[in-house]
Amino acid sequence: MAVAFLASGLGLAQSAGTVPAPQPPKPAAAKPTWPPEGPTPRTADGKPDLSGNWAPNAIRENVDLAGFLAAAGTPVPMLPEAEKIHQKRKDSLSKDDPESFCLPPGVPRMSTTPYPWTIIQTPKLIAIVYEGGAHIWRKIFMDGRAHDPQVEYTWLGDSIGHWDGDTLVVETVGQNDITWLDEGGIPHSTEMKVTERIRRLDYGHLEIEHTIEDPKTFSKPWKFTTHPVLLRGELIEYICQENNKDVQHMVGK
Repeated sequence: MAVAFLASGLGLAQSAGTVPAPQPPKPAAAKPTWPPEGPTPRTADGKPDLSGNWAPNAIRENVDLAGFLAAAGTPVPMLPEAEKIHQKRKDSLSKDDPESFCLPPGVPRMSTTPYPWTIIQTPKLIAIVYEGGAHIWRKIFMDGRAHDPQVEYTWLGDSIGHWDGDTLVVETVGQNDITWLDEGGIPHSTEMKVTERIRRLDYGHLEIEHTIEDPKTFSKPWKFTTHPVLLRGELIEYICQENNKDVQHMVGK
């Protein structure tokens, strides 16, 4: 009986509510150690210094840019014929994606593929060396020249740049129409013009706004923005052409 009474009393105490013991405060969440903090570095002439190794941080845009933008309420304004091409590529599970055959992704997809790049900045020329995408490089001319009216169509086109305050503005034309804008297969024509507005927000963060204009493919200009971060490490050698074992898996349907 005593045991039963004790158990009953314990139950009454619990049902009446007991004051829990005070808990120690949770420690503040540790601040991430990467990307590093700090102000935007500048060159000797006062321009933002974009130099460094950068990680794209844009895999969603690379895999399905159209779906990513549609979910954000800004669908890609493809013309009917372009929409048919896009749907056909998606229906085949992107088996013919040129990048899977080690071909350069083109601009703007160079900014979204899951491989880092290095920016080398001088007053009259900015070079970007890409780890992936056929391990290719890109030259952005900053010497005031205009686009070559006889430009040959190439994988990365003809890029010229200028500064708009602290923003680097790069205009690229003259790309071939072989590349896709994402793995999902957004097409484009040789008349596409891509304008990138690149800002170094602080020491560890970039922002790249891409505007695409192509009257043969899209009903109006459209844009998307990516946010690269400073790479923790160095680029490594990447040779896709020698031993691309992925092609055998690109069977589609």
